[in-house]
Amino acid sequence: MSVSADPGAAPGIGPVRSLEVVDLLRLTGRELDPLLLEETVEWQNALDWDFGVAAEMVRRFVNGRSLAGAAILDRGEVAGYGYAVVEDSKALIGDLYIRPQWRETDAPARLFRMILSGLEGVGSVKRIESQIMLIPPDSGAAMARQSGVGLCERILMSAEVGEVAPSASGGGNSDFRIVPWADQYEDPAAGLIAAAYVNHIDSTINDQYRNHAGARRFLYNIVRYPGCGDFNPHASFLAFDRSSGSICGLAAVTMVSRETGHVAQLCVQPGLQGRGLGRVLLAAAGAALQQAGAKRVTLTVTSSNRAVELYRKTGFREVRRFLAYVWDRA
Repeated sequence: MSVSADPGAAPGIGPVRSLEVVDLLRLTGRELDPLLLEETVEWQNALDWDFGVAAEMVRRFVNGRSLAGAAILDRGEVAGYGYAVVEDSKALIGDLYIRPQWRETDAPARLFRMILSGLEGVGSVKRIESQIMLIPPDSGAAMARQSGVGLCERILMSAEVGEVAPSASGGGNSDFRIVPWADQYEDPAAGLIAAAYVNHIDSTINDQYRNHAGARRFLYNIVRYPGCGDFNPHASFLAFDRSSGSICGLAAVTMVSRETGHVAQLCVQPGLQGRGLGRVLLAAAGAALQQAGAKRVTLTVTSSNRAVELYRKTGFREVRRFLAYVWDRA
């Protein structure tokens, strides 16, 4: 993927100045450092996430001239950047960050459009997905309108671990056996994910949910790569039906900062939904996180998903709304 320079308007009200979008390959990690530091601080303050590992990865790949993407410059100063990763026929826009003083301009939309255009030019790419949490929904909607991209609203929610963990008098559900994560369960857990998301809105956002192979890859990435935090097997649990012995629930948790766990996946077998199993799994994860010294637990959920009410009743509060972006080649 490659992009070419694009002149345009600078931030603020006034005459046209030198604002250009350039290929990320033109920059070095040192030139990106001020922006990456600012982004790391904002992720911590706004989302309770430690972006440091991701920032170091970006810096390393930019220095190696191996990260496809674009940056926006104002008179030589890096005002924003974004990058994408292509896997087979799908591309994922992994990040798009605009420094605050440029967010009220058309810079976010132009940067997004440049990255998207580069990906559209890759003939093997049939689908593009992205979830960019630090782009405000209004700016994201403008980006999507200009680019012909589909949208779905998502919510980041957070709770204190003590609210999610069961009370001393709280009980579980005797119909299910709850066991800690073990790698031997990865394949049946993938089958559960694929079954749980049949005809579900989230399978339009993430196509890995649509079949067993995709769900297996999704789990593999969560467990082995720190893209969504470090996987925590001690706070991740599976549920098995006591009568049949089949897997029927999953809570997969990562650590997005020293004090914050993130529920990267929570799903229940469709025929067993509504019986309290989701709460049992969240309680088990909350108790394990509390014992490990964590203070908070977060999750993301599609705003139209009925599970939002479950999370609110379990102690989760809305932190931020953001958009998921999907483009399919016609």
